[in-house]
Amino acid sequence: MIDNNSHQHQTGNYNRAFGIGIILNVLFVGIEAGYGIAAGSLALIADAGHNLSDVLSLLLAWGAALLAAKPASEKRTYGFRKLTIMASLANAIVLLVALGAITWEAIGRFFDPKPVEAMIVIVVAAIGVVINAVTALLFVSGRKHDLNIKGAFLHMAADAGVSLGVVVAGIMIMFTGWLLIDPLISLLIVAVILVGTWSLLRDSMNLAIDSVPRGIDIAGIKRYLTSLENVIKIHDLHVWAMSTTEVALSVHVIVKDGALENDFLPKLQQQLHDRFGIEHSTIQIEKQDDASCMLNKDACI
Repeated sequence: MIDNNSHQHQTGNYNRAFGIGIILNVLFVGIEAGYGIAAGSLALIADAGHNLSDVLSLLLAWGAALLAAKPASEKRTYGFRKLTIMASLANAIVLLVALGAITWEAIGRFFDPKPVEAMIVIVVAAIGVVINAVTALLFVSGRKHDLNIKGAFLHMAADAGVSLGVVVAGIMIMFTGWLLIDPLISLLIVAVILVGTWSLLRDSMNLAIDSVPRGIDIAGIKRYLTSLENVIKIHDLHVWAMSTTEVALSVHVIVKDGALENDFLPKLQQQLHDRFGIEHSTIQIEKQDDASCMLNKDACI
């Protein structure tokens, strides 16, 4: 079962991390965009645009996490947990739009190269490496226990790598004078970000339509349930994400006639949690001679 107090406590532990990360990145976006325009560097502007989307991502993730910790109500029986999935989907869409704009501008630069102040690019991007690395470190301790925190950590760590790429571009321009390096690095940044964004879009879309979450062994769950003593068969099995960190399951279990042990359900729920990571399970018990369940059909998995 879901421990809402524990979820609230974990979210509270990272309020400071989210706050510091957002402030650092907002300040850096302003600096990077300003110097990118002054230096005529599309790579810097592209990285600033990406960092701005990171700020939005952190805000959405933070806001969704805070709302997800609110208790359920009669109107919202699952609370606001689904908002964490909606935030992920929104982040993916915003990133794709930003990548499209950067790509369009980079293509234009191939036909009309602009002079670039290489030293400004190097210094500003180097600051970005430090800020993104520091932000990533704020989430490093929780990355193994919370997928939202892990996502924030990986995103900021990747940004540090992207900023490092911009530093390399500045150094190459300084020594070669080849202006096409700037749009080339910009397109490389787009390609790197697109890989992660496409994965985020795919996974968030799947969770939004209640697909089985990645990493859940649905075949193993079926084998386990049908292997239980006194269980004849199962039907109407559903597994879906309540949030980006919590998985729910519902299933109808047909058992042999006769009394089950009193602790059958608690043990089953605990095993589903421990073996398969199911946080919230709803199990309906049906007797062997009871064929009245309207969901006991071939169309019901």
